[in-house]
Amino acid sequence: MTDLLPALGPGTQMVLLFFLLLALRVPVAFALGLSALYAMWRIGFGLDLAGDLITAGVARYSLLAIPFFILAGALMGSTGIAERMIRFFRVLVGGLPGGMGVVGTVVCLFWGAVSGSGPASVAAIGPMIIKGMEEDGYSRAHAAGLVCAGAALSIVIPPSIGLVLYGVIAEVSISQLFIAAILPGLFMGLTMIAVLPFIAPKAPRRALTALSPEPYAGQPYGTRLARSFRDSFWGLMTPAVILGGIYSGIFTPTEAALVATVYALLVGGLIYRSLTLRSLYETLAEAAASSATVMLVVAYAALFGWVITVEDLVGTYSSGLLGISENPWVILAVIMLILLIAGMFMDAITVMFITLPIVLPVMRTLGWDPVWFGVLVMVNLAIGLITPPVGINLYVAANVSRISIERVARGALPFLVATLAGLAVIAAFPSISLLLVQWLR
Repeated sequence: MTDLLPALGPGTQMVLLFFLLLALRVPVAFALGLSALYAMWRIGFGLDLAGDLITAGVARYSLLAIPFFILAGALMGSTGIAERMIRFFRVLVGGLPGGMGVVGTVVCLFWGAVSGSGPASVAAIGPMIIKGMEEDGYSRAHAAGLVCAGAALSIVIPPSIGLVLYGVIAEVSISQLFIAAILPGLFMGLTMIAVLPFIAPKAPRRALTALSPEPYAGQPYGTRLARSFRDSFWGLMTPAVILGGIYSGIFTPTEAALVATVYALLVGGLIYRSLTLRSLYETLAEAAASSATVMLVVAYAALFGWVITVEDLVGTYSSGLLGISENPWVILAVIMLILLIAGMFMDAITVMFITLPIVLPVMRTLGWDPVWFGVLVMVNLAIGLITPPVGINLYVAANVSRISIERVARGALPFLVATLAGLAVIAAFPSISLLLVQWLR
């Protein structure tokens, strides 16, 4: 082993050390930083350069969208906006076959346009959806599995934190990425709904009490729908405000994150009057912790990426990918497999910072559309959120549903199969992603 390591370049040693630290359960951010610092020492660069690289890595205007989108999602969860949304969609589509399963899927897709973070979505809307589905006759494991898979689409449905990072790394228009992700996100939601007949509840439907009782229960459907829409109107307007402002050119995606935060404060504090000083403090603390976790990974990933560039691992590994086959579809399948396997062991942000510098040159060489490829990467990483052993949505869902992660993983298995089928369709038909982009150009 001691003879082998010197034969490997510092960059390859860094990658091996990174995976070793992960296996030793060192937090991802510190595994990135420690392995990168080791490689810099091996190369012979002064470690005083590390501070400048970290600063350059996080001092990007576009990255401001991340903490503000996280804060906006947390505010909308803590002020009761999520509960009002679920009540509206329960009235709207709860009577369809599948009942609360359909409601849960629709709410997950809608909440993805608010949160932008899979784990945050599970925490915000998971308890209410799981309780409602269980009372509707679904098993708790299947209910938790649906929430896992549906909330994972938060990194696909715009505005997505993952798409923001991809746009920054790949230097692609974030607005175009947001537009391109709309139809694939909805399509992935349809694949989940297609699973519901196979896990449909066999017990008789019971009265739903997961939410506070409807003040208009027992009234005609039209009346209930109108009143529930009125109660949830300002929450339902959130995606229209965020995405409408971006697509109309009123503000940029980064500015939209701040607009979303201010909007959530106004709705929770002045319209619904559910925002208190205590809940505001708790929400700010929660959002700050989540943002710090993400940005710490971004900061240390800057060191990791610098070593990859200096050691020319991009050229070495991308050439290896191109040498696998002359068939672009084979190369695409290999890249997708790499992303899926990486997603089984690492979070989405880490996977992007490690793999994108290598696969983006391949994408450009083969002439693939970077917007379509970005959406494809996000769908891959969304699936990674529900695959053991590190699928973080599984852990959050196990916590909120109070069942073992093994049971949650089994409950999520039908949705995992459906999303893999959806991934194959989106890869085979780029027009699904590019239709709206081309129409709006």
